[in-house]
Amino acid sequence: MDYDEADDDFDEDDDDDYDLSEIASSDTIGLYLKEMARVPLLDEVEEVSLAKRVEAGRKAHKQLNKSPEHECADEWRFFIQDGQDAREHLIKANTRLVVSIAKKYMTRGVPFLDLIQEGNLGLMKAVEKFDYKRGFRFSTYATWWIRQTITRAIADQSRTIRVPVHMTDRIRRLFRIARDLEQELSRKPTVEELAEKMEMEPRKVQWMLKVSWQPLSLERPVGDDEDSELGSFIVNDSEPTPAEATYDTMLKEKLEELLTTLTPREARILRLRFGLQNGRSYTLEEVGQKFGLTRERIRQIEGRALRRLRHPRRSRKLRDYL
Repeated sequence: MDYDEADDDFDEDDDDDYDLSEIASSDTIGLYLKEMARVPLLDEVEEVSLAKRVEAGRKAHKQLNKSPEHECADEWRFFIQDGQDAREHLIKANTRLVVSIAKKYMTRGVPFLDLIQEGNLGLMKAVEKFDYKRGFRFSTYATWWIRQTITRAIADQSRTIRVPVHMTDRIRRLFRIARDLEQELSRKPTVEELAEKMEMEPRKVQWMLKVSWQPLSLERPVGDDEDSELGSFIVNDSEPTPAEATYDTMLKEKLEELLTTLTPREARILRLRFGLQNGRSYTLEEVGQKFGLTRERIRQIEGRALRRLRHPRRSRKLRDYL
């Protein structure tokens, strides 16, 4: 989870994001959303309780499948139903989170209802994948999945070139011929050579090649929103998983919490030195120039601040992350 995101931090506790007052109550979608808004938001304890019930139901389902005639079968059925109820509650209580995220993508060429439906798929995926034992807030974890399904849907539905179904077989045959000719000629065949083999006009072959393989700029706008670029929707193999992204977010929050126990100058020096401000780590000399101090003085302040952070009363807050 890569997964620049500076304006895209997890914000599940931002009440403004859950404001549905702009949606007309006469609208079918609006009525649905206002109905969902009646479900109270969950606190951390409630999230964990529901997640435990979901997990218990999942385990009971496995047991029942293995031994349907077992003496505990009725008990397992109870846990299965209870787990399904908990799952439904967890989903309904976070529907406003889906809406708050979907609202941010309303100008990108996909209907609002479709964005919500895609976001709900991400929310359901988050329920299945959530591990309460890792200490994450469910709403924080679910945010990643919701955004992922919505942005992928935008990318899928915003393609500008669509190949007619009847052309699929011809394009497949074209590439077979191109491969055979390349082996025969020891070079890539020309459009004219391909057209002769295909018994088609060169301009049609040119069109088939264009729609089946078109290099695109990663800066190419997607949909109707000029601020949305193709590159932002391409999955990066080095992208962190949802759990890793959530872990990094929570670690950053803990670090920021610890930095508030230092003086403003100490905190800023550490942010600059360790890349916590903008991802860039500054040298002692660079930091010194910003403060009008010598590099040695910056080293002393940094050392003192780090010693304060190493105090057990502070460092234990990071024990679960390091």
